[in-house]
Amino acid sequence: MDTVGTRAACRRLLDTARAAGRTVGLVPTMGALHEGHISLMTQARAECDVVAVSIFVNPLQFGDPDDISNYPRTLERDLLVCAEAGVDVVFVPSVDEMYPSWPEPPSTTVAVSGLTDAWEGAARPGHFDGVATVVAKLFAIAGPCRAYFGQKDFQQLAVVKRMALDLSLPVEVVGCPTVREADGLALSSRNVRLSPEERQAALCLSRALAAGRSAVGAGERDGAAVAAAMRAVVGAEPLAALDYAAAVDAATLAEAATMEDPATVRLLVAARVGPVRLIDNSAALAADRAEGARQLERIG
Repeated sequence: MDTVGTRAACRRLLDTARAAGRTVGLVPTMGALHEGHISLMTQARAECDVVAVSIFVNPLQFGDPDDISNYPRTLERDLLVCAEAGVDVVFVPSVDEMYPSWPEPPSTTVAVSGLTDAWEGAARPGHFDGVATVVAKLFAIAGPCRAYFGQKDFQQLAVVKRMALDLSLPVEVVGCPTVREADGLALSSRNVRLSPEERQAALCLSRALAAGRSAVGAGERDGAAVAAAMRAVVGAEPLAALDYAAAVDAATLAEAATMEDPATVRLLVAARVGPVRLIDNSAALAADRAEGARQLERIG
């Protein structure tokens, strides 16, 4: 496994692989790797000849200084995880390598309108500009490839797919299913900051999604009513503070007032549990994996 810290070295390795007729799979991460990330590497390994993982805590997407300072950094362990997953190239750039003008932000950034207006975009102003900018830079460094992202950050995935499409980037963005603990909690690098009590309270997010799916499965087609069922679950958890719960069109992320076709609807939920802000989502129908794949096709 090659571990490199410069754009030039990463580009050289991947260009050499393509020149030899090999395909490249890219897994962008911010480190603190868990089974969710490993699932992305595993899919990339199955579908591509060369797998590259980037590990970079991107300051441009953090609006809260406490959030970035508390973000877990476990590079030594992360490199072991990558090696065990059969990764070929790990790109670990410094902030200066990615943003030479830092701490001055770059003069050029990428913004995706529409998809970023609500939900995480409203809760974290500027967040998706930071995401789109760093992902565009990683795509430029990696070159033609398949890039793997988890569906747990569904809005982020939608933004990245749209950005790659609109900018005609030679990258196929692949959405992969959310990986969960046995009790339903979606894996997140931020979960390590939860106390045992908060960890149990965090299950209210997956329970809220289950309540939404149950309502849809029982025939409810009013988006507001489905969202209310989700909000009630989170509201009943004393350690959780709801940010939003909504039923949205999976392609546009606009609220779905009436669900004429539940297969086109995504359920979103976000809440703060103790010091940690968590997000989760699922298809409105119980067949999450199959419906999720179809919904992502609509985004592109």
